[in-house]
Amino acid sequence: MSIKVVLFDLDGTLLPLDQETFTKTYFGLLAQNLAPHGYEPQSLIQGIWAGTVAMVKNTGEKTNEEVFWDKFASIFGEESRNDLPYFDKFYQQDFDKVKISCGFNSEVKNAVKTIKNMGFRTALATNPIFPAIATEKRIKWAGLAPEDFEFYTTYENAHFCKPNPKYYQEILKSLDVTPEQCLMVGNDVTEDMIASTLGINVFLVTDCLINRENKDISTYPHGNFPDLLDFVKTLR
Repeated sequence: MSIKVVLFDLDGTLLPLDQETFTKTYFGLLAQNLAPHGYEPQSLIQGIWAGTVAMVKNTGEKTNEEVFWDKFASIFGEESRNDLPYFDKFYQQDFDKVKISCGFNSEVKNAVKTIKNMGFRTALATNPIFPAIATEKRIKWAGLAPEDFEFYTTYENAHFCKPNPKYYQEILKSLDVTPEQCLMVGNDVTEDMIASTLGINVFLVTDCLINRENKDISTYPHGNFPDLLDFVKTLR
């Protein structure tokens, strides 16, 4: 069955970055912005992590957004839900400062454009632990536009996280395609290549490779973006 949709991971794939540097910069700015509203920086960071872990463990009854705020409110009190506007303001006004912690790959825009011109549908399968506004900004940091993708996962519209295979099943349902009709492109062996267990075709981008379990990556088609384009051409 021919490929119809190419799914792209964002962080470390379309947007080059070191996860540790990005997280440190992001949390530092967020804590700085929320401190005037009564949040002790270290406690806030621990609370954000706790909410993130809760999202990763989400079993699907609620959206990731709901799971995050349930956990956050259990730590800081129900009244903390009223502070959502402060978080929104951070993403609107200051989140762009985090871009300094990321790299840029000039080959990315051409790769996405070329794949679309070849007739493939494109969607963004980024781990949905961020709100839509943060996802859209990171897309732009990569030199792309949200409109380049017919669908992208955010914490508002997803009920699971990577590496849970149900995360990918939810995307397949949203796009109305079978696993065999999709290609997942990502840099994380654990989180992105897990898609192959569902029958989804995969390609591992090695520019910012994450391989926590030291798996043999020769079992996956892999390489840089020019290699990806060569691979996609074989799927037509």
